[in-house]
Amino acid sequence: MIQATLIVVKPDGLKRSLTGNILTRLSETKLKIVGAKIVRVSEELAEKHYSHLEEKPFYLELIKYITGQLHGDNRVLALVYWGEDAIKSVREIVGATNPEEAEPTTIRAQFGRIRRSGLYENVIHASENEREAEKEIKLWFSPEEIAVELYPVEEVIEEKRLKKAWK
Repeated sequence: MIQATLIVVKPDGLKRSLTGNILTRLSETKLKIVGAKIVRVSEELAEKHYSHLEEKPFYLELIKYITGQLHGDNRVLALVYWGEDAIKSVREIVGATNPEEAEPTTIRAQFGRIRRSGLYENVIHASENEREAEKEIKLWFSPEEIAVELYPVEEVIEEKRLKKAWK
């Protein structure tokens, strides 16, 4: 089944210059990259992304982690991979959420660590299932930023939208 999945190389992955290593490992999936961008993660984006974990005791630290407050670097690399069994293929290479429980050859086992507080600094996020992948991709990317048509779209007129422009 052809699927799309969101991958986010988290702030610690960028700060530790692991992006090349991570992309090399992900290339083993033979999937296509159909969306990619560097994002400064706002608290609003972080809260929406992790809304399903809001009741967890580590939620606030997780927000600090993804927004770069724990590493002094507020950048992530957001990617959309697309192809046959994309979610399963990516998750096999990424590994378990807990770096200590991940298979030794996975990205999280090789590059992740656990903070004294118990927060998993696992350097990468990957969608768990199709429902989450669609929600996450739509949250992180607009239709124009994806090289294929993943989901139905509509044309809308936006008025009085403030946005930054080059001088």
